[in-house]
Amino acid sequence: MERLSTATFIPDTFLGARDDFSMQMGVIWSKIKAPLIVPLLRITVVLCLIMSVMLFIERLYMAIVIVLIKLFGRKPDKRYNWEPMKDDVELGNSAYPMVLVQIPMYNEREVYQLSIGAACGLSWPSDRIIIQVLDDSTDSTVKDMVELECQRWANKGINIKYEIRDNRNGYKAGALKEGMKRNYVKHCDYVAIFDADFQPESDFLWRTIPFLVHNPELALVQTRWKFVNSNECLMTRMQEMSLDYHFTVEQEVGSSTYAFFGFNGTAGVWRIAAINEAGGWKDRTTVEDMDLAVRASLKGWKFVYLGSIKVKNELPSTFKAYRYQQHRWSCGPANLFRKMVMEIIRNKKVSLWKKIHVIYSFFFVRKIIAHINAFVFYCIVLPATVLVPEVVVPKWGGIYIPSIITLLNAVGTPRSLHLLVFWILFENVMSLHRTKATIIGLLEASRVNEWIVTEKLGDALKTLTVAAKLPRKPRIRIGERIHLLELAVGCYLFFCGTYDFAFGKNYFYLFLYIQAMAFYIIGFGYVGTFVPNS
Repeated sequence: MERLSTATFIPDTFLGARDDFSMQMGVIWSKIKAPLIVPLLRITVVLCLIMSVMLFIERLYMAIVIVLIKLFGRKPDKRYNWEPMKDDVELGNSAYPMVLVQIPMYNEREVYQLSIGAACGLSWPSDRIIIQVLDDSTDSTVKDMVELECQRWANKGINIKYEIRDNRNGYKAGALKEGMKRNYVKHCDYVAIFDADFQPESDFLWRTIPFLVHNPELALVQTRWKFVNSNECLMTRMQEMSLDYHFTVEQEVGSSTYAFFGFNGTAGVWRIAAINEAGGWKDRTTVEDMDLAVRASLKGWKFVYLGSIKVKNELPSTFKAYRYQQHRWSCGPANLFRKMVMEIIRNKKVSLWKKIHVIYSFFFVRKIIAHINAFVFYCIVLPATVLVPEVVVPKWGGIYIPSIITLLNAVGTPRSLHLLVFWILFENVMSLHRTKATIIGLLEASRVNEWIVTEKLGDALKTLTVAAKLPRKPRIRIGERIHLLELAVGCYLFFCGTYDFAFGKNYFYLFLYIQAMAFYIIGFGYVGTFVPNS
């Protein structure tokens, strides 16, 4: 049978229009490519390579410090005075400092019993400890449940105070600040802070308070987080890898070298005098904990990190909760940097090296460069070089440095080394949100002070999963599952991968296709734990 031509099915006018459009686009591309696109892309590549080198040097420096700490055994109890608290026959329990334990919470239906129970189970002389539950709940049912739980522990002889406000001004910072105004707090020397899903061991105070008692220059004792649900899904495993590096390396290095690091907002003990001297809690950003830490450091106070003490807590297991958390954790530091950089420069109480560490290493490299470079370089610029072959990225910048940085990052969680590829893909996707949040913080744009409490599930997921098995009318909420930004970037990567597959020679399309797939999976909401609608 004689082959039919395309013209048999497609009118000549359409073919002509299509050819004219393609030709016009080709002419436009050729006109702007050489004078505009190529120089702009080259400049962007250079900037990204500079940022990569900055990150590489920072990671390498911290790796060297960690090795030296391990070799020379610079443990906290060797760098600072530490000895267990002892009974005094004459003074009795008054020999022990008065400790306040604050538990800020907001509609924590699933975990309030765990946190209150753990705090009330802390071992310390009963007349030298006060448990303060700061309940900002707007759900009246949850409020009643929390108050009833506090009353139950009070009936057992625990000195527990249930405090509420008639507003949520300042969110967590506002609640903590309000709690410090109570008359009974004036008699307290130290304050331990635990978020609603944190469960300290009973000996927590016995192991932390002595550092503050015997070292008057110390303002803060920070302990490590231990994740009770890290095996719940792949997303929680990825979070564990990132946070383990933070606690194993970043906090340890800051504590050992400059006696400064960012307070994690929970699982730490503060000297109340240091909080007051630093100006107390402020709600000008969404990272009130980091804000207080920087201000206290500028007053000359020192911090110590105790990685040997681990406090159980819960990772966000739904993508929605994780995304809100990452927005707050990325936007807040960038906004705080904007607000405090000149104050740090003008400060006269700390050394020049400490100023450089706080401004360059703590803020600029880790909180700004790390987020922006991860997205711009690996998700935008590198794929763009496929379309513009005149721009070449050296192997040391595109392969070797990222590989070394990734391996150094993996040392915090050796058990997850086999998930390294998934972690890279997941972090690249999340860098989209972190970059957006960082820019919002730097520019102080909309959503800069958005505060959404991270959802905790506790044991509720088991109940909801069982309930989900019951027959019911299905409800499809497409808007809650589809994320357009991720899908748009996924389409861009897929297009670049297809172009490289057709015209490239270096097999870069393999990475582009895999990374595009990661954006699609998250873009369609197939990541994290799916919580059925009850």
